[in-house]
Amino acid sequence: MAWIYLIIAGLLEIGWPVGLKMSQEGENRWLGIGIAVAFMVASGFMLWLAQRDISMGTSYAVWTGIGAAGTFLVGILFYNDAATFGRIAGVLMIISGVITLKISH
Repeated sequence: MAWIYLIIAGLLEIGWPVGLKMSQEGENRWLGIGIAVAFMVASGFMLWLAQRDISMGTSYAVWTGIGAAGTFLVGILFYNDAATFGRIAGVLMIISGVITLKISH
């Protein structure tokens, strides 16, 4: 169950950078900040649950890896971020690291 909590925490981690991005638009400032804070709290709580059974270093690395890769994908799909070879290769390395951590746990 801890790994499920950790995956959910990582997916929720994607929400707060999106909220911060939304807050840069004047009419969505407070909505975006509210979304960011809500996702931070929810993600942190799920990470806390996961860390009861998964070591701190592994859980933190997986949490941030899922969040980073997911935020990268959201940026490309919805915010016209560049999808260069180097950026994609970097994210694939992050994903490979997350998989390695899961396998070796």
